[in-house]
Amino acid sequence: KGTRHRMIVTDGVFSMDGDIAPLKEICDLADKYDAQVFVDECHATGFLGKTGRGTPELCGVEGRIDIINSTLGKALGGATGGYTTGPKEVIDLMRNKARPYLFSNTLAPSVAGASLEVFRMLSQGSDLVQKLQDNVKQFRTQMKAAGFTLSGHDSCPIVPVMLGDARLASELADSLLKRGIYVIGFSYPVVPKGKARIRVQMSAAHSTEQVQRCIDAFIEEGKAKGILK
Repeated sequence: KGTRHRMIVTDGVFSMDGDIAPLKEICDLADKYDAQVFVDECHATGFLGKTGRGTPELCGVEGRIDIINSTLGKALGGATGGYTTGPKEVIDLMRNKARPYLFSNTLAPSVAGASLEVFRMLSQGSDLVQKLQDNVKQFRTQMKAAGFTLSGHDSCPIVPVMLGDARLASELADSLLKRGIYVIGFSYPVVPKGKARIRVQMSAAHSTEQVQRCIDAFIEEGKAKGILK
């Protein structure tokens, strides 16, 4: 209150829990207090929303977000680099004042070209987005039915399998790796004490059969370790 500029800054997707920010409510709050909205979309770009345009599309607030920051890595596969979109005045200011931009090396041409191709693919069709959502639904639905506790939004491909015990999370991840399932156990201090989990990341590159193999392995190892009855 009483400041020249007000801004609400949030992640679109919170990567450790798979939660999605309530962007509609955030935008309504910004309207009430004449604030701008800045969203970090690094864990949403390319796969959330009907056409992969991220949490603003998923939440129905496209056009109400003032600044979006995201990555060319992760879902877009570029491995390095990122981008910021917003009003021309903001981008012009950043080009001249943003130290991470001024003191960074330029992207390799191969990364820039691959990133442009991914954006082209997303603009021409949503087959990969739909395939990913099908995989997410298959995994989340069957894992919940089996008795596992999952965190995060039902449409989020980041799927934390909540276990609580750090040693159990590590041992289960090791057992799954021996079966060809590569997942990582996370425990304190990365996550709060008592909130150890295995974070599963779904991909459109996974076939239905591969997702089912992963589910079956989780269930069999879960029963063997007393997680499931």
